[in-house]
Amino acid sequence: MSELVQIVDSLENRISKLLHKLEVLRNANADLENKLNSLESVQQKSDKSVSDWEEKYNSLKLANSMLGSNTNKTEAKLKINTLIRELDHCITQLSE
Repeated sequence: MSELVQIVDSLENRISKLLHKLEVLRNANADLENKLNSLESVQQKSDKSVSDWEEKYNSLKLANSMLGSNTNKTEAKLKINTLIRELDHCITQLSE
């Protein structure tokens, strides 16, 4: 009978240790999920910032070409033509 009690005590100890490990792993998982959410938020802000800077860069490049820079004259002309076509399209839609 004492052998059975020892086996039960051993099982209780193992189960207790496993439950403790489970709790530790759950806490670690929760911490990692919080860090992941935080990093995803930072990533989204960085992506938005990069997008904003790219837009500003393209605007500056276009403005520079309009001021007489030879490097982007073709691009500026294409952009102006695109804007004119868009305006013509809007005028056509308004007149219908």
